[in-house]
Amino acid sequence: MEKVKKKKSKKKIIILSIISFIILLIILSNIFKGDKEPIITVQTEKVEKRDITQIVSATGKINPEYKVIITPEVTGEIVELPVKEGDSVKKGQLLIKIKPDTYIAQRDRARANLESAKATLNMKIAQLNLVKIDYKRTEKLFKSGISNKQEMDNIKSNLASYKAQLNAQKAIVSQAKASLKETEESLYKTTIYSPMNGTISQLNVELGERVLGSGFTQGTDIMTVADLSKMEAEVEVDENDVVLVSIGDKTKITLDAFNNKVFTGVVKQIANSAKTRGLGTQEEVVNFDIKISLENFDKKTRPGMSCNADIETETKKNVLAVPIQSVTARSEKEEQEEDKKKDENFGTKRIKKKKSKPKEVVFVVENNVAKMKEVKIGISDDTYLEIKKGLKQGETVVIGSYRAISKELKHDSKIIVKKKEKPFKKEK
Repeated sequence: MEKVKKKKSKKKIIILSIISFIILLIILSNIFKGDKEPIITVQTEKVEKRDITQIVSATGKINPEYKVIITPEVTGEIVELPVKEGDSVKKGQLLIKIKPDTYIAQRDRARANLESAKATLNMKIAQLNLVKIDYKRTEKLFKSGISNKQEMDNIKSNLASYKAQLNAQKAIVSQAKASLKETEESLYKTTIYSPMNGTISQLNVELGERVLGSGFTQGTDIMTVADLSKMEAEVEVDENDVVLVSIGDKTKITLDAFNNKVFTGVVKQIANSAKTRGLGTQEEVVNFDIKISLENFDKKTRPGMSCNADIETETKKNVLAVPIQSVTARSEKEEQEEDKKKDENFGTKRIKKKKSKPKEVVFVVENNVAKMKEVKIGISDDTYLEIKKGLKQGETVVIGSYRAISKELKHDSKIIVKKKEKPFKKEK
């Protein structure tokens, strides 16, 4: 039994020794690893002077600069429609005629009312003239003492009454004239002529269809006449970018329908009011409409085609520039300040962490070591960013990888530069 116990105790000692040795090895390896600073692989590029053009990108539709939506002012059936969609029209050319029978009847009735009112007016004038004669006769008799005061008062009252009736009838005549003019205007509006030279870009009705006038409602949208010789792009720009755009900015426009062929244009109008979508939700978007005159475009361009616009808002020549990805934002070390208020439960002081505003930095390579430098940036294009302050021409900056720039690199980090791979060339 004692031998068995001795053997078991020896085994325990051996096992514990092995475990202790392994733990010691792990601790030593961690110590040596911690002391050894990792070397980070990066890509670099020289700081050079370049021309940078700041661009605001937007999407939208192509529309004619000048177009008129034709809406009737009277209601009725279409009895003439001599044009079709795509037709060219001249100013003053007949576009549509609405059945005029009802409006002709209204005009004739108004004309008859006017004639009746005029006849009544003439009768009132004749009656007034007779009363005036009676007044003069009675006045002479009254002065000579033949007529009494009562007769004189009666004739004065009659004269005033007939004058009032005459004025009322004159008003009725004026009202009848206005009514006749209104019915004639409505009759005239049953025929619609082209307000401009252009093209029927959209036709929404057919012959025999009944349309509604715009007197009390919105009215029927009959057709659109557009001048297709002058086109514009109407695009939406985000609220953060619209402040960069100015009237007269040059623009490059591509249309999907023309295999991204580039057209040129100039910004001519910037909206003052915003267009908001998804108001009150997490997807709320605030955009502003911008109109761009197309300087050259294909004659096959049609209203409603989708387009992409690159608005050149500012250009700076021969300025220091670095690749966009080389600039990152880093915060300074968090400062701690003691809060005078003590914790009621534990009686210890709380520590409040105060974060400073992130600063824009780049990493400059010096003797295989990355040095963090704060920079002041300016405008940018799709690839490069202007450096206003903080770098000199010819310095080498880290441009990759993204993980290294954004997280791994610190001031005085050791690095190894990875050369850019040359593109593979096929043998002839």
